[in-house]
Amino acid sequence: MSFASGATKEFGVSRQRAFAQVDVFTDTATLGNPVAVVLDGAGLSTEEMQAFTEWTNLSEATFVLPPTSPEADYRVRIFCPGRELPFAGHPTLGTCHAWLAAGNAPAGEYVVQECGVGLVRIRRTEGDSLAFAAPPLARFGPLEESELHRIVTGMGLDPAAVLDHQWCDNGPGWRGVLLRSTEDLYSVSIDPHALAGMDIGLVAPSDGDADFEVRAFFPGNQGITEDPVTGSLNAALGQWLIGAGLAPDSYTALQGLALGRRGLVSIERDGSDVWVGGQSVTVIQGEVAL
Repeated sequence: MSFASGATKEFGVSRQRAFAQVDVFTDTATLGNPVAVVLDGAGLSTEEMQAFTEWTNLSEATFVLPPTSPEADYRVRIFCPGRELPFAGHPTLGTCHAWLAAGNAPAGEYVVQECGVGLVRIRRTEGDSLAFAAPPLARFGPLEESELHRIVTGMGLDPAAVLDHQWCDNGPGWRGVLLRSTEDLYSVSIDPHALAGMDIGLVAPSDGDADFEVRAFFPGNQGITEDPVTGSLNAALGQWLIGAGLAPDSYTALQGLALGRRGLVSIERDGSDVWVGGQSVTVIQGEVAL
């Protein structure tokens, strides 16, 4: 991919940049989790990237840049409302989908993305699906009692509904909680004050076509926000659940039903790697003035 030079804005004048909005973890537009992808972020400041992210009103926006590592095909910066993220799953797959659709090709067997957590490998799977190799967990092990108490009380859960729990930090500081049923999963009542500052992932065995169902909650501009479909959380949950023998080496997770979405995430352990994948569809393609 060629990156234009002279990209810095002068006297507040914007220029046209290739852009795509991709719906991730679905083959049907509007049922997954959208991400805004600026395919040439060269010359944009952190403040400009953050401002554009806020303007999109999406959970994340990404900005593709030339790599600094010789092993990477491209570098990406990932933003959500209020902050930059070192890694996020659906933006990784959505960015890769848009990058490939723009006519780019990897130098090797995998697409190699450079981001805040380092290098992330992405591979093509069946059809148009992509999967990323889950980055290692920065923190793992059972949650402290004080953390678990905040989650149980802040979500109005019956303590008996919690089967297991784990730190699932892979950039976002996810706190994973395994619940006994989907009835518990969809019965939660959020107390934004009690849960302030917490990234929480809930998972329960599914009664439907998938193996598990997932919900993700994180701090947003309006308190605690629910994410439609969350690659980073599913990656960390997969590493935990498979590693602990709580899930098979290959399974599917359904997410987003509480928000009217239907995102399907595939998880597969292959050797020492846990791959997180799904389909993506380009919904908007064109240019943005930035």
